[in-house]
Amino acid sequence: MRASAFLYPWDVIGDPDAPARIADAGVAQVTLAAAYHSTRALTPHHPRHRVVTAEYAAVLYPLDERRWSGAALRPYAAGRWAPGDAYGEAAEALAAAGLDVHSWVVLAHNSRLGAEHPDTSVVNAYGDRYPWAPCIARPEVRAYLVGLAAEAAVRPGARGTELESCGWYGLAHLHAHDKIAGVPLDETAQYLMSLCFCDVCRRGYGEVGLDAERLAARVRGALGPVWAGAPCAGTGLLAATVGYRAAVARSLQEEVVRAVRGAAGPGFQVLLHADPAVHRCGANAGVDPAGVFGVADGVVVPCAGGSVDLLRPFAAGAPGGAVVAANVTVVSGMGGAPGALREFAGRAAVAGATELRLYHGGLVSGEDWGVVRRSGALG
Repeated sequence: MRASAFLYPWDVIGDPDAPARIADAGVAQVTLAAAYHSTRALTPHHPRHRVVTAEYAAVLYPLDERRWSGAALRPYAAGRWAPGDAYGEAAEALAAAGLDVHSWVVLAHNSRLGAEHPDTSVVNAYGDRYPWAPCIARPEVRAYLVGLAAEAAVRPGARGTELESCGWYGLAHLHAHDKIAGVPLDETAQYLMSLCFCDVCRRGYGEVGLDAERLAARVRGALGPVWAGAPCAGTGLLAATVGYRAAVARSLQEEVVRAVRGAAGPGFQVLLHADPAVHRCGANAGVDPAGVFGVADGVVVPCAGGSVDLLRPFAAGAPGGAVVAANVTVVSGMGGAPGALREFAGRAAVAGATELRLYHGGLVSGEDWGVVRRSGALG
């Protein structure tokens, strides 16, 4: 199967051996970050540094000031971790090594945006704001996300894009010094803690026949037993609200993809990082597994722990030519199993995957990358 490795620009810039190291592993493509959230990343191969700290969500190329002039919300330029046109410089070096380059764009995940514009964030049923999670029902947020997607996805030389967090974000978040695991939350509780009750969402609930005040009270009531260690009793609330949430996400995805295609022109591939359970939040936004192919050219599907279960619902509804890419971690220190990649690729193909995504070509150790190369899974 065709494979692509995820990369950050700082994995390539200043390391002249990086493009060949990636190509020699057998991948045909690189999915290169163009707009990315804050992170702290190890760079085990780089000749000059070992840790890169991206302090806030930023674009990794020069902003088009004409696009953003007068906008209520706008992207942030990167700091010293990706100065200038970091994306463009890395993309050029990778293309020179014979690799196809696709952009990697993170959308509704931005803690600095929420800190500086708190009214844009998701608000839970208790009134707590999630600054990392822009509310995608808000018009100003949607305008920002559509503009960001159209600009960040269509970088010079990119043959396609992968859009991450193109939907609802919620409670779950890899946060510095996280302390939220004291009470286990099942899937329903996670969902209820991710429901937004900002003024726009309150009106949205009203439009589908739900009184927002009563709904918030019911959510708090359903979550009450959870804090005492009992199961959540909120499956009815999930069913009552998921239609509104799914419609908001779907309309955003349609608008974003339309804007990207309009900026790129014909032949530009657009994939969504996606989960087949429509109510799920996060980097892999929940979508209708059959309907998503009417929006995008395909999906990138998380295969945590080597599981292929999430691939099957997408494969069942995928038309001919659609991409169903299995996203698997090959970094053993992050739970990956590079030695099992060949076996995983076989199981993924049986489950309907058409391509592989390897997370992550810049974070992987030399030993793990050698195992990937020798596995024969990538040709």
